[in-house]
Amino acid sequence: MATMLDQTIAHKQRTLGAAILANQTFWVFVAVVLACIFLSFATDSFATAKNLYNITRNATFVAIIALGMTLVIITGGIDLSVGSVLCLCSMVLAVVMHSGYSIEVGIVASVATALFIGAFNGVLIAYVGFPPFVVTLGMLSIARSLAMVASNNTVVFQFGPDHDKLLALGGGAWLFGIANPVIYMIVLTLLTGFVLRWTRLGRYIYAIGGNEHAATATGIPVRPIKVGVYMISALAAGVAGIIQTGWLGAVTTNIGAGMELQVIAAAVIGGANLAGGVGTALGALVGAALIEVIRNSLGLLGINAFWQGTFIGGATILAVLFDRIRNFRQTE
Repeated sequence: MATMLDQTIAHKQRTLGAAILANQTFWVFVAVVLACIFLSFATDSFATAKNLYNITRNATFVAIIALGMTLVIITGGIDLSVGSVLCLCSMVLAVVMHSGYSIEVGIVASVATALFIGAFNGVLIAYVGFPPFVVTLGMLSIARSLAMVASNNTVVFQFGPDHDKLLALGGGAWLFGIANPVIYMIVLTLLTGFVLRWTRLGRYIYAIGGNEHAATATGIPVRPIKVGVYMISALAAGVAGIIQTGWLGAVTTNIGAGMELQVIAAAVIGGANLAGGVGTALGALVGAALIEVIRNSLGLLGINAFWQGTFIGGATILAVLFDRIRNFRQTE
C-alpha cells in the first residue's frame, strides 16, 4: 500500500512538472524575468524605482484590454476595435466632464458607450453571422470617427469641477505607493481568472472555443455568451480608457491608435490560441509585461524605437510556433 501511494505521488509530481514545462505562460514569464535580470546589469536605469514604476503602470493598459481580448480569442473570435473603443470612451468621459458634469456621470456615460459598442459587435457576430474580423474592423473606423465628432478633433484637457478626482483616479498611488492602474489590473486579472477557472460561464466560454457546434448541441446558450464576451472586451477597453485619461490628463483622437495589435500580441504571447479554446488571464498579464519590457528596453539600450514592432511581432510568431510544436507533440 505504501509503495502504491509513493508511486501515485511521484506520478502526480512528474505530471505537474511536465504540465508546467509545457505551459507557454510559464516560459514567457521566464523570458520576462531573464530580460529584467539582463537589463538590470546592462543598464544603470532599468532597475531604478522610477523606471520600474513606469513599466508596471504602462503595462496595465495593454494588460487590462488583453483580459477582455483573451475571452474573445478563447471563443474563437477577434476584436480589432479595442484601440478605437478606448479612444471613444476616453473622449466621451472627457467631453461629459468638460461640460460640467461630475466624474460619476462621465464614467457612467463612458461605460455605457463601451457596453453598447460591445453589444452591437456581438449581435452582428453571434446572431447575424458576420465574421468577427469584418465587424470589429468596421467598428475600429466608426469608433474613432465618432471620437473625432464628439470632440471636433480637438484636445480635451480640462475636465470640469472633478478634474483633480479624475487625475487622482488614473495617476495616483493610494495603496503602499503602488500606482492605481496596477491595483486595478491585479483586481481585474484575479476576477477574470476566477470566472474562467471556477464558474459555469468560464466553462461555457472554453466549450464554445473548443467546438461551437458541440456546445450548441449540449444546450449551452452560445449566442448570448458570445454577445457577452464582446461586451466584456469593449468594457475592458473602456475601463482602460478611463484610467488612461486620468493618467495622461488629456485626451486626443490619436489615443489608442494601433493598440489592438499590442493587445492581440499580448494575449497570443501569453498562451491564447487564435483557433479558440485556449487562454488564461495570467497569460494576458504576462504577455503584456513582456511587451512593455521590450518597449522599455529599446530606449535604455540605445536601440531605435522603430524596431519595437519587429521585436513584438517576432515574439508573437515565436509564441504561435511554440503552440504549434506543442500541439504536434501531443498528436504523436
